Amino acid sequence: MQRDAPMQGGAADNLLTHLPEPWRVPLARLGLAWAGLVAWFWHDWAEMADQWWNSSTYNHILLVPAIVAWLVWLRARALVRLAPSTWWPGLILVAGAMAVWLLGAISGLNLARQLGAVVALQGAAIALLGPRVTAGLIFPLAYLLFLVPFGDELVPALQTITAKLTIALVHLSGIPAEIEGVFIDTPVGLFEVAEACSGVKFLIAMVALGTLVAHVCFERWGRRAAFLAVAIVLPILANGVRAWGTIYIAQFQGIEFAKGFDHIFYGWVFFAVVMAVLLALGWRFFDRAPDDPLIDAEAIAASPALARIEGWRMNGWAAMAAIAALALLSGAWAARAEQLAAPVPPQVALPMVPGWQLVDYTPQVWWEPRAVGADHRLLGRYVDGDGHEVDVFYAFYAAQDEGREAGAFGQGALVPDTEWRWLKPGPAVADAQSDLLLAQGRVTRLAATFYRTGDLLTGSNSRLKLANMRDRLLVNAEPTMTLILSAEERPGHPAAESIAAFRRATGPTGEWMDGIAQLP
Repeated sequence: MQRDAPMQGGAADNLLTHLPEPWRVPLARLGLAWAGLVAWFWHDWAEMADQWWNSSTYNHILLVPAIVAWLVWLRARALVRLAPSTWWPGLILVAGAMAVWLLGAISGLNLARQLGAVVALQGAAIALLGPRVTAGLIFPLAYLLFLVPFGDELVPALQTITAKLTIALVHLSGIPAEIEGVFIDTPVGLFEVAEACSGVKFLIAMVALGTLVAHVCFERWGRRAAFLAVAIVLPILANGVRAWGTIYIAQFQGIEFAKGFDHIFYGWVFFAVVMAVLLALGWRFFDRAPDDPLIDAEAIAASPALARIEGWRMNGWAAMAAIAALALLSGAWAARAEQLAAPVPPQVALPMVPGWQLVDYTPQVWWEPRAVGADHRLLGRYVDGDGHEVDVFYAFYAAQDEGREAGAFGQGALVPDTEWRWLKPGPAVADAQSDLLLAQGRVTRLAATFYRTGDLLTGSNSRLKLANMRDRLLVNAEPTMTLILSAEERPGHPAAESIAAFRRATGPTGEWMDGIAQLP
């Protein structure tokens, strides 16, 4: 088999200045399409860029465009042997990307909007370059997905895993300690595995690195899968060691010294050490030589399967027009859906509940859920004759748009930058998301969050988003409501028991929420 020699400077310059004729118009079309799509979805690209630059979790994404360009350049001499073609099935991916973006736009789900914006670029490349070129570019195109900032959804699970790993190592090192959710109590103080300590930024960056190394340095799929599995497991285990190290040092040098050491050493220095360990573990198993071609252009050109589907061609400028039409259609649909809003009641109030009465709201530690953009917000405390106390927070939204989304990050029972911290999942509460919160290391609060839209009552943010998407797509204006029933843990009055007693008194929770909003 003939091998492509490594790209040299002269060959690279020659390729740029003497681009084969069959490639010139398709590449011009692709450049024009990508520029148009980025401009059309500029708001989403600007938000992604802001996260790449300002969030340490996503700083590594700044390298992704350069990595993709490098991966394409490594294939350049082989790719020019293939003839690009305009392939109408690629428009199906463009349409799917526009649909995902539309669902995100009408539900306020930024992750869906951003994913749609990135996949639209992939679909345009497939449609305008054809199946053979796509076969040669499949990995660089797929790697573009790492442009999407994702991973915040993993934080609670990673906090719990890190806490369990840490307490195991603390006990192994002979330090007496007790764990409650993500809090670890030791002789020198109480430690929290906070969101910043979950290790999510290490995990996401390591997955991106592991995927790249698995592709470039391995040929066998079994070794690729094994290396990627290690790239996932290793940062999780290492983050547990990191948290244990902070606690261990604090036992002998004090908490302030341990915090300083953590900030100086652990951060990205620790990540660099873990990355070096990953590469060292995989080094002896690398089975791709540095001069091995990443694609076999001759095999791609001779593929009978690709020859069969390559026949599904269309005019290149017609494909460009179709991409533009799909973008305009999704934008127009989103604009129409964003105008939908349910009627807003002029006034709402917490109702009387049989056997309960409203009293002054006096929590041990101030707690006030966040509902930015809600048209109405209510907060009050109910007590009954048996000494149960339940705090009720209610928010009414005429519509779900960007900046006023029930269930968005930082909204609801746990408000960032307050004394309250997430402790662990709470006991099961029917139709609700249950969370235990802790303040000042001593006050525990159970919060049960309910979402309501139409006939749906759920504690799942995902189910709420799907319902909002359905209503917007069908141009159906339905309000959204959030109800948080919460109680402090008090001797003789478990929070879960107080909330259950309150729900029995109100009757069906969904209907009670509708009644506050004066819905028929």
